[in-house]
Amino acid sequence: MKELSLCLIVKDEEKCLADCLKCGQKFADEIIVVDTGSTDKTKEIASQYTDKVYDFEWVNDFSKARNFAFDKAEKEYIMWLDADDILLDDSIEQILKWKNSDEDVDTLMCPYVTGFDEQYNPTFMFNRERILKNLPVLRWHDPVHEVITPYGKVVVNENIKVYHNKKNKIHTDRNLNIYRHMLKEGKKFTPRQQFYYARELYYNNYISEAIHEFAVFISNKDGWSENKIEACLNLSKCYQINKEIDNALTSLFGSFVYDIPRGEILYEIGNIFFLKKEYKKAIYWYELALNSKPNFDGGGFININCYQFLPALQLCVCYYKIGDIVRSRCYHEISKGFKPDDQRVQFNEKFFITDKQSKNSE
Repeated sequence: MKELSLCLIVKDEEKCLADCLKCGQKFADEIIVVDTGSTDKTKEIASQYTDKVYDFEWVNDFSKARNFAFDKAEKEYIMWLDADDILLDDSIEQILKWKNSDEDVDTLMCPYVTGFDEQYNPTFMFNRERILKNLPVLRWHDPVHEVITPYGKVVVNENIKVYHNKKNKIHTDRNLNIYRHMLKEGKKFTPRQQFYYARELYYNNYISEAIHEFAVFISNKDGWSENKIEACLNLSKCYQINKEIDNALTSLFGSFVYDIPRGEILYEIGNIFFLKKEYKKAIYWYELALNSKPNFDGGGFININCYQFLPALQLCVCYYKIGDIVRSRCYHEISKGFKPDDQRVQFNEKFFITDKQSKNSE
């Protein structure tokens, strides 16, 4: 049976840490919690689940903190979680099943679900290196948006899902400030760092700077294709904020260079034509999005709704706008099949019932 160390780095996580550690104690053979300067009851809570609680002086580098935690691990494999991550019972069962298997693996990739509905159905996710053999080569790099380069035998286990149950939805400038500190020190960004720096600028509403940095990243011949596609999408949204619609469309079409068009891109193209009230063009792109398939093996960010619910919902509206009520109703039923309790679906349901009653009374 494989033995597993669970490693976390934390700071001021008293609101969510217990939920995470309750999950962890069901499958981990040891739990290591590294505190980077909490002023609340985080360490006290952690001590209720493990005696391996350590202090680490924060140096604006997530990788150094995570590697400190990894270096404390004594088991054959290491799994990492954030304090606001949880696992559902079926995923915990899958970890226990994996531990009891004879599968030899160095890097186990698992879905990281960062968006989900009230029934925990994933809406936004991507694969991450989640369980790793305890080897010196498998360590973190990059001060922010830290990552471990997959090594050795890499296996994807789609049944072990980690849910990022973030309590505070407000995006802070913490990550952006780390990047700016790196620039101040004269450090040159790698392509990956360039992408995430541009994204932090976008998230913090520095739109003009974000446009420039995304363009720099996209023009670089190096860089992961999945990041290039995401950069095209984010760049388009920046242009839309600036009301530069032609540039927004050009950015989206530019993503086609890197791979088969993604549902997220197709849906966003449809949105632009919808806002321009060019409904027939919007229909074309929304239908492409609805009929496309997410690439779960590619490792990129996947917004499930862009392949299912959202284009169906918009097609209902578009066909109504052009007077095709039959198809409008048809796509309403499709969208209802995906999310029957969504407020927009319920609004459309009442609308069609009222519309039908009105026509029958004429």
